[in-house]
Amino acid sequence: MPSYPAVITIAEAIQLSLSPVFMLAGICQLLNVLAGRLSRVVDRARAVEALHPRSSGPEHDRHVWELRLLDRRMSVINAALVLAVSSAVMTCLVVALLFVAKLVQLHIGTAVAISFVLAMLLLISAFAGFLIEVRMSLRAIHIRPELLERERH
Repeated sequence: MPSYPAVITIAEAIQLSLSPVFMLAGICQLLNVLAGRLSRVVDRARAVEALHPRSSGPEHDRHVWELRLLDRRMSVINAALVLAVSSAVMTCLVVALLFVAKLVQLHIGTAVAISFVLAMLLLISAFAGFLIEVRMSLRAIHIRPELLERERH
């Protein structure tokens, strides 16, 4: 007759995996923010692309500059998304390893630790990408001095 894990063993496995699951919820929120930012950047790129053919001179140059910036921002956001999803996958692996190790009495603490550290490094990288993209977006937000019409002293 096969032996089944005791309910207490399963409860302990669930308790062990609870912290990484909270981390996973935070990663999902980051993914939501990044996807929203990407959507807004794509919308702005489409709007500027529509203006581009009808512009000339300095206005055309500003459109080209903004399109280049938007393209770089999309690349950074995509990289941050990949890093965040990779972190989520590694976190899921940590949960699975914790659960399996507890149920089968495997001694794979090193593998769990390495997986968790890798998940954290990927998450840190995703946050760094997010910070870089936010900084890039601030360059596009500044109002051009000629539009401010400040008094000249």
